[in-house]
Amino acid sequence: MNRELFYSIHPDIFARFPGYMRGVVLAYEVTNRTSPADLVEMLRAEETGLRNRLTLEALAETPRIKAWREAFRSLGVKPGEYRPSIEALVRRVLRSELLPAINALVDLGNLVSLRHLVPIGGHAIDQLTQDIALRPATGAETFVALGSDTLEHPQPGEIIFVEDQVVMTRRWVWRQSHHTLTLPETRAVEVNIDGLPPVSLEEVTQACKDVQELIHTFCGGRTRVEILSAHNPRIGLLEG
Repeated sequence: MNRELFYSIHPDIFARFPGYMRGVVLAYEVTNRTSPADLVEMLRAEETGLRNRLTLEALAETPRIKAWREAFRSLGVKPGEYRPSIEALVRRVLRSELLPAINALVDLGNLVSLRHLVPIGGHAIDQLTQDIALRPATGAETFVALGSDTLEHPQPGEIIFVEDQVVMTRRWVWRQSHHTLTLPETRAVEVNIDGLPPVSLEEVTQACKDVQELIHTFCGGRTRVEILSAHNPRIGLLEG
């Protein structure tokens, strides 16, 4: 980033989902790497803890999962067809799958996501040239899903996370794209921690602190935490 860029959430989202907030951990001069054994061990411990307190049969009625399923339904999205990312992640763990160790920034996000049962997604911001936003789609934006080479367009009105017209995440917290993927060479990143009631501001803040501490421990660099809300819908991305 050679100039100040901004990150905003459209007011329609806060109007439609009162109490929604998005914690943002901004990290600069990080060293992303293969996760060391102690980070992988921490991830495995969170998987075990989750299996001890939740069952697959009860998952859909768990309040923090149910809130996202209901939000998706209210947007005309079938949660059984397009699962919120936190539900998809938890289902894998409850089926006794071991989450793959990808890299430190991805793995620490998954760890905290399991700990707090909130959606968490990270995006490299080194190469951004335009502002980023969580907003309703016009339908003209472009999206290439992670693991695919097919160009897609979101549905008009769909909640998307974008850099200008390039979609980084479709359906709010459903699927990320290749764009802004966190890679070994990533040196600056923003990590989103999404909270819908019954998740409180205090819980989103604690999840942000957990992410911040893990970044310091395993990736170094400098961090700051922001909370995007109806009262604070726009932040700057430059360090400072």
